[in-house]
Amino acid sequence: MAGGASEDDEGLISSINVTPLVDVTLVLLIIFMVTAKIIVSQGMPMDLPKAAKAEQVQLVFSVELTESGKTFVDSKEIATDELVGDLARESKKKNPDLRAVIRADTKVPHGRVIHVLDLLKQAEVSKIAFAVSPTKAPADVQPSAP
Repeated sequence: MAGGASEDDEGLISSINVTPLVDVTLVLLIIFMVTAKIIVSQGMPMDLPKAAKAEQVQLVFSVELTESGKTFVDSKEIATDELVGDLARESKKKNPDLRAVIRADTKVPHGRVIHVLDLLKQAEVSKIAFAVSPTKAPADVQPSAP
């Protein structure tokens, strides 16, 4: 009999077998524990091979927008935001796997950031990230101990 259930005269099982439910729950718990560990870690430690002549694997196209209205591309000041698209196209020709990072001051208008983002997309740069600084937890809030 399944799970010690009693049978009626008609042969129906009147109780629920919870063993498969417990098995599935434990498997899901293990999957969540493993993936949570990977998500929380900033990066996976890797032992990369050494080479006599190493080259840069990827090129990062850095765009910095300051509160004062200045724009920097790869740490060089440019006259207007409109030049971002032209410089991105040139860099894209040199490296098809170009990645762009936008660093914007918190007081930069949202419209200006979106405009630069649009210029990068028009230059066919599809891998775009936004740089952020980590915040500190308030001093009065203490993380709870497990």
